[in-house]
Amino acid sequence: MKLPQICGDDPLSSRARRVWALGQKEVRQIIRDPSSIALGVVFPTILILLFGFGLSLDAKHVPVGVVLEDASPDATELASTFQLSRYFDVRLVGSMFTVQKLMLAHQVDGIVWIPMDFSRRLRGGDAKVEILLNGQDANHARIVQGYAQGAVAQWTKRRLGEGAIAFDGPVMLQDRMWFNEADDSHYFLVPGVIVLVITLNGALLTTLVVAREWERGTFEALFATPVRSDEILLSKVIPYFGLGAFGLTLCLLAAKFLFHLPFRGSLWVLAAGSILYILVALGIGLLISATVKVQFLASQITLAVAFVPVVLLSGFIYDLNSLPAAMRFVTYIFPARYYTSLLQTVLLAGDFWPVILQNAAVLAGMATLLLLMARRALKKQLD
Repeated sequence: MKLPQICGDDPLSSRARRVWALGQKEVRQIIRDPSSIALGVVFPTILILLFGFGLSLDAKHVPVGVVLEDASPDATELASTFQLSRYFDVRLVGSMFTVQKLMLAHQVDGIVWIPMDFSRRLRGGDAKVEILLNGQDANHARIVQGYAQGAVAQWTKRRLGEGAIAFDGPVMLQDRMWFNEADDSHYFLVPGVIVLVITLNGALLTTLVVAREWERGTFEALFATPVRSDEILLSKVIPYFGLGAFGLTLCLLAAKFLFHLPFRGSLWVLAAGSILYILVALGIGLLISATVKVQFLASQITLAVAFVPVVLLSGFIYDLNSLPAAMRFVTYIFPARYYTSLLQTVLLAGDFWPVILQNAAVLAGMATLLLLMARRALKKQLD
């Protein structure tokens, strides 16, 4: 059934008054609805704290067994390097048989074996230290392996500086990590958490509110008034955009003062890119809710097309280059990929314009397309 328009083209002031009135209604509804406050304010705060403090790819206090078969000062000094490291909790044992039982009992995750001929072979220039790891979690094992190799390299470098070891090679390897000198996984994870919060805050909250209005019949009442579809759309976008911006501000403050991210880029670039993504998230929520019109089903679709891609296909946790080629191609469909890249670049590397402009252009195109589709879906027509 097509509902008639009560009046023709209204003056701009009349349209602005209607949008203002509808916007006030939305703000009052947000304030009066505890679930909106919980999703828009409390939930983002909980997410940034849980993911920021609870999720870490760093391995610290790893239980390792150090088999010290050589009691020489050189071997003891090497063992103490592991004991003084903040990455390891060391258990000194005297034999491989003992430490193997500890590994089988999951009481240690790795074994550092310093053989009995270590000191003698050190003088000959061919000393060896064996590192054995529990490979049940391959990623964790690789991290522990890197830390163990770093501890041995640190000890070797110190000995070289003291002139205690003859160095025959022409090159000495030196490591340097760009954009994350502290080697802190929060630098990688926190930008992804910000993307996750904005996605849930914008897409899920908007989906639930608009679909609930369809179920309650609020839109039928609005369609009997001179209010137009684009005015209804604006009245939904503006208040929830403000709520999304508030959630973004909380996340950025937490990133700066709780997790000490460097913020190397310009604040206005960060704000402009975030505005585009908030509009994308709102467009997703409005389009789904205007099309499905059932709160439960709309929320499930939003979680599938917004939440899951942020976690798995945006580069939030997993490096996208490690995905199969076909799956990497699929990631280009989801806007979270572009905002994650833009956010990581601005926060950690600075204003690198080729990356910023490319991702911002894609987000702008997606935001425009999604909002236009949502406007078309939110037409003054009842089934």
